[in-house]
Amino acid sequence: MDSKGNAILIKGEYITLGQLLKKLDLIQTGGEERAYLAMHAILVNGEKEIRRGRKIRPGDKVSVDGSLYEICS
Repeated sequence: MDSKGNAILIKGEYITLGQLLKKLDLIQTGGEERAYLAMHAILVNGEKEIRRGRKIRPGDKVSVDGSLYEICS
C-alpha cells in the first residue's frame, strides 16, 4: 500500500462494511451504522456504498471521507 492508503488485515473470507467501520473506530455500535453511512462519503472499489451489510473482501479498496483502506487477508 502506498503512503495514501492503509492496509486493513481481516481473517476469513470477508468483513461487512459495518464491521469495518467498527474496526476503524468510526462507530461504536451497530445502531450508529445507518446514521454514519447517511452522513459520510463511503466508496467501495470506487462506487458509493450505503449498505451496512456489504461484504468487503481481500483486495477491495474502501474510501471513507477520502481516507483509503485496502483490505488484506
